[in-house]
Amino acid sequence: MSSANLSRSLAATEDTSAAGARSLASELRSPPLAPVAARAHEVPDLAELAEVSKSFENAPASSVVAWAWERYGDSLVLAMSGQDCVLLDMAIRVALDIEVVFLDTQYHFPETLEYVESLRERYSLNLTITHPEVEPDDRWKTDPDGCCQVRKIDPLAHALEGKSAWMTGLRRSEAPTRAKAPIVSYDVGKGLVKVNPLATWTDLDVEGYGRDRNLPVHPLREQGYVSIGCWPCTQPVGDDEHARAGRWAGTDKIECGLHG
Repeated sequence: MSSANLSRSLAATEDTSAAGARSLASELRSPPLAPVAARAHEVPDLAELAEVSKSFENAPASSVVAWAWERYGDSLVLAMSGQDCVLLDMAIRVALDIEVVFLDTQYHFPETLEYVESLRERYSLNLTITHPEVEPDDRWKTDPDGCCQVRKIDPLAHALEGKSAWMTGLRRSEAPTRAKAPIVSYDVGKGLVKVNPLATWTDLDVEGYGRDRNLPVHPLREQGYVSIGCWPCTQPVGDDEHARAGRWAGTDKIECGLHG
């Protein structure tokens, strides 16, 4: 399915902006994180979720977003990576007040922080910014898994407390580890339903949607950065490499752990 068809399936709405949005650099730090209690959510009907996911394989991504918002409402959270705004743009047009979570790891590129700030202004985002409980250190050099745990996984777990579902921009084409990602599933580790509206999309779909909607592009994209994470662990990729080949280059790690 072409991105043009996908974008035409969406009703046109006006972009809004927020005057005087605070910069991420001056964002107040979150209070220390308390241990995450066991989730009390009832496990959903897994067969039903599998059927729902299957039914969306050839559906517009906007239909997936609309279904998730209608089903979970304020108990749905959109996790924003800050590397592009395709899913964000789509979600805001369906659910203007959806809560958006951005994980400030303390190691984002300055360009990423500026980009996220511009998106906050553009969409008047209901934005929650998480912060790790630890100070900047060099743990990424010797223990990248542990670094991701305290800077990404733990803060996201707290941001999702009390929620029923979370939505991500994960796509199957990004890496071999994501090739079989369902559109809708139960995230056992988080005790929540996980929704990936863009799971079937290709790079061309993403680029086409962004072009059709005249979306702002992350400044580092033109420098060869495709999958953009923390600066110590992100490099540009070659034309023949998958999108996440530049993450933790030189190691066998290609996932931070947020997606299992």
